[in-house]
Amino acid sequence: MKIEKFIKYPQQRDVVFVLGAGASHPDGVPLQRDILPQILSDENEEIKNSEIGKIVLEFITDNFDFNKKLNLYPRLEAVFGFLDYFIQHNESLNSKYTNSRIREIKEYLIKLVHYIVNLNTDKNSHYYHLFWKLLSEHVPNSSIITLNYDTLLEQSFEFLFKQNYYLDYCIQLMNYERIPQLKSFNFWINPREPVLVNENVNPIPIKIIKLHGSLNWKYCNCCNLTLLTPWDRKIDLNKGKFLGYTYPDKEEYEFRCPIDGTDFETLIMPPSYLKTLHHPVISQLLVEASREIRSTKRIIFIGYSMSDADLHIIALFKKHIQNGTEVIAINPKKKESLELSYKSISRDTKFINISFEELLKKNIIEKII
Repeated sequence: MKIEKFIKYPQQRDVVFVLGAGASHPDGVPLQRDILPQILSDENEEIKNSEIGKIVLEFITDNFDFNKKLNLYPRLEAVFGFLDYFIQHNESLNSKYTNSRIREIKEYLIKLVHYIVNLNTDKNSHYYHLFWKLLSEHVPNSSIITLNYDTLLEQSFEFLFKQNYYLDYCIQLMNYERIPQLKSFNFWINPREPVLVNENVNPIPIKIIKLHGSLNWKYCNCCNLTLLTPWDRKIDLNKGKFLGYTYPDKEEYEFRCPIDGTDFETLIMPPSYLKTLHHPVISQLLVEASREIRSTKRIIFIGYSMSDADLHIIALFKKHIQNGTEVIAINPKKKESLELSYKSISRDTKFINISFEELLKKNIIEKII
């Protein structure tokens, strides 16, 4: 017999996992330093021949020096920081790059980042599958803060859904709205409402807080809602439109907001030295992350390099880590500068210098937690 049950979170969390790019890199997702070289590469014909690609490549060539033969490129956060300077000051660079043109180029560059990261996302991840397995067996009372745009983590969760685990993105998705225009998207279960399960089953929620956004989120700046499209992440690099597919014939179509017809925007926060954190979804996620950090016994960072462009993340943890919270950093690179960055958050941080895949193979997580 099936009944409706409320999903309840314990007041205190056992572990908060914090995932950086090093967690997705074993599956081929590029590190931040590799994204711009891939965008500028002569080998990527789709970018080079697309309208968006041509505009972005011309802007970078006009304003930054780089040497492909020597593999010397500007930092991606520097390019975004340059664009953000003019946007935040509401200034133009010159007659060619007016303020409105610079805003347009920034959105195009975000879409190219989206395109590059998505190239290696449409698959199942062996490593994240092992991660979920260990988590469910040893610390089901966990939450995850991830700084990655890719969706490999969620795509590897399916086997747990069959065991009555539920993903909570911690935002109000358009998929939860029970109106006729959204009937095709109501398949996603809202874990903050009663869920229908067998009488003898206790459903288990797990928060995934994607502080920098996600490839499978599409944001409408008219109704201010986010549509989750788990399998549709493709972008038309000529028109800058999100593309979806009808199933099973996979006919391609352009995504627009089903409620008001507005073109969707990307919802990924690019690396920049001048980040703005006022997006309503990002603001909500930062508040949610604050609660998780304050309420946990242990924080485990995996594959996170403490980038200079992530001062907001450092500030977030510095503000909310409580006395007595254990902090562990998993990273394959033993660098004094990296250790100092972690110790600025917590002087008692413990370091384990192995990669994400080594962590899972050796079952060290079992010993740590």
